[in-house]
Amino acid sequence: MLNEILLVFIPMFFTVDPIGILPVFASLTQGLGPQEKREIIFQSLVTASLVAVGFIFLGKGIFHFLGITMGDFMVAGGFILFCLAMVDLTFQGKTRRGVSSELGAVPIGTPLIVGPAVLTISLMLVSVHGFAITLIALFLNIAIVGIVFTFSDSLMRLLGSSGSRALSKVMMLLLAAIGVMMVRRGVIEIMSGIHAF
Repeated sequence: MLNEILLVFIPMFFTVDPIGILPVFASLTQGLGPQEKREIIFQSLVTASLVAVGFIFLGKGIFHFLGITMGDFMVAGGFILFCLAMVDLTFQGKTRRGVSSELGAVPIGTPLIVGPAVLTISLMLVSVHGFAITLIALFLNIAIVGIVFTFSDSLMRLLGSSGSRALSKVMMLLLAAIGVMMVRRGVIEIMSGIHAF
């Protein structure tokens, strides 16, 4: 079971990208006191968890209603992951996301922690590894984000802005490869469905 959790945890870790979103969190919360930061971190983690879990449990029902197969979703989801990774590799970091008054919920909780890429890969991992394993890996990743955010000041001093950006680019390159893998698996599943008829 530990190996299976690790298999789900790793691609989700690259998708969540806690180090990559660290500079954005640091810039959005700059000048705030420790108590305010703690409240924002708590709100962001709760928001991210609720959005991800809701999508995981309701996503398949929506697909069934619309007549979408998992192969279709793997191809579309893999393509989205690849495109999101390419955008992050092309642009300077993730600072292009907007800011609202409710920092914890939007944009930090969603789409910063849990955005389209995390929702896409979560639903695909559920189809392969099941709800329990995917939820464990999801909550572990969200917990890591909470730790990174809690020690954001120290980590930013340690990594520096350039070091954080470089590490984020490596993670995005791996995410692009995962996207290609998802497309390949989706095509195989669609083709196997066609041969079954």
